[in-house]
Amino acid sequence: RLDGGAARLAQRVELVRAAGADLPDFSPEGLMAALEHWLLPMLGGLRTAEEWKRFDPLPALRAALSWDQVQLLDARAPEHFVTPLGRKVPVDYGPEGPEIALRLQELFGVTAHPEAAGAPLKITLLSPAQRPVQVTRDLPGFWAGSYADVRKDMRAAYPKHPWPEDPTQADPTLRAKPRK
Repeated sequence: RLDGGAARLAQRVELVRAAGADLPDFSPEGLMAALEHWLLPMLGGLRTAEEWKRFDPLPALRAALSWDQVQLLDARAPEHFVTPLGRKVPVDYGPEGPEIALRLQELFGVTAHPEAAGAPLKITLLSPAQRPVQVTRDLPGFWAGSYADVRKDMRAAYPKHPWPEDPTQADPTLRAKPRK
């Protein structure tokens, strides 16, 4: 069973492959059937059980992809979502589809819902204290609808942070309001 970065890579490959891309089979069954092609060449230096326990299959899986396949994968199912502030947020390609979690204020000014692998990202919007506030697959709909209620609650709970009436026209931020 894969975990960590290897599992995330396999999930990305399977998602893009399911959409019709020419990529190797990274499903659990497909990987087991092709062990001699992707895993065996990477095991040459392993001598002890301890080394095997520390073995990371991620480089072996990456090596199974050509440069063109990696470019296709990065274009269709990026490893990270880059926020308007330039911060990279890892995209989780779990069974419910691609999703991210980030502070609500970091998406101020975003008017189109972000996508990955041709599907809208499930976005868990967080408070300044990193607690979930709202989950959405329609950011413009959230701004136009329930943001007003969230804003009212957040202004009371976090008065030192900006909560503009029109978040589509505000600048993204991770900071509190400047001191007076």
